[in-house]
Amino acid sequence: MQTMEVYLDNSATTRPYPEVLKEMQRVMEEEYGNASSLHRRGSRAERILNSSRQVLAEVLGVKNSEIIFTSGGTESNNLAVQGIARRYRRRGNHLITTAIEHSSILEPFKQLEKEGFEVTYLMPDSTGVISPQKVAEALTPRTVLVSIMHVNNEVGSIQPIAQISAILKAQNPGIIFHVDAVQSFSKLPVAPEEQGIDALSLSAHKFHGPKGVGVLYLREGILLEPLFWGGGHEKGLRPGTENTPAASGMALAARLSFSRRKEKIQQLGSFKKKLISSVEAEHPWARLNGPRGEEGAPHIFNISFPGLKGEIILHALEEHSIYVSTGSACHSNSKEPSHVLKALNLDEESLAGAVRFSLSFLNTEEEIDYAITRINSVISGLKKFHKVTT
Repeated sequence: MQTMEVYLDNSATTRPYPEVLKEMQRVMEEEYGNASSLHRRGSRAERILNSSRQVLAEVLGVKNSEIIFTSGGTESNNLAVQGIARRYRRRGNHLITTAIEHSSILEPFKQLEKEGFEVTYLMPDSTGVISPQKVAEALTPRTVLVSIMHVNNEVGSIQPIAQISAILKAQNPGIIFHVDAVQSFSKLPVAPEEQGIDALSLSAHKFHGPKGVGVLYLREGILLEPLFWGGGHEKGLRPGTENTPAASGMALAARLSFSRRKEKIQQLGSFKKKLISSVEAEHPWARLNGPRGEEGAPHIFNISFPGLKGEIILHALEEHSIYVSTGSACHSNSKEPSHVLKALNLDEESLAGAVRFSLSFLNTEEEIDYAITRINSVISGLKKFHKVTT
């Protein structure tokens, strides 16, 4: 079988659409003005920025004024968590999140704890799902913010966002609900008004847009303490010259992803099912971590090969131009096991042998067939070499 490149690390980043690259180059070459300048060049850049904001607002079903451009999901998460907690501290100092969030959520919460906030970290069930009942039980009269991701970036578990929101609004409408939708946007329905979300984070490079740009949706009426100072950009919440080419690229990536979504989501689910069933049929000793079937996101799954090392599997697959991950790219240099998998109570061998596979709209059937053959061959070879008994 001829070698081909198969990129299955799309939770880390996706390959930009060719149309997005062309659009960004056009804006950089032809519309290079500063969107805050008062002259004609500035006005033209401002129109592009406003048009990009309009596209993202329409996709989310929200108002233009509720879209704040940022440098990506990490900044959006930090701005939401720290900005909301500090702004509403007079209401209360209790915050709720989960033990399986991305580090750009967990680390800001750790920082807030140093400032005197009390944080409750909810534990998931064995598939990585947070029970709405646990959220209800954790609420106190001084709870001001709840932040829960929509799709987990390591195991693909989907949180019951709408149910959690209904509980919050019924118990205390003043509690602000933030959702990290970085991994779910364009793959699952994301509609802040319908799902009762007050603040929501997006990152363009997770859906075939450019790196370095994201969005924070902030429901009208909610206030933030900014993280940075130095200008009135983005309603004073995110000072700095607007990245017009990146915003334009993000808007186009969103538009293209949503126009292709119906066909591609079905395809992703088919690819995921085929990969999992083929690997499990060849290696019944392997363990699927997280949800099974349609209970999980259509593009992310995590498998442990107990007795092997995830990093060794990763590099062995790389020799065949197949690219996967052992967990979040933000922790790729860490020797510590994944905090997400630890929260799922995996044993030591399963933690060490975990590999994450994540698909995108650009993967093809031919790539998946090639990947299945090589993955099974690599695992069989490593199992024999390391004398793994099952």
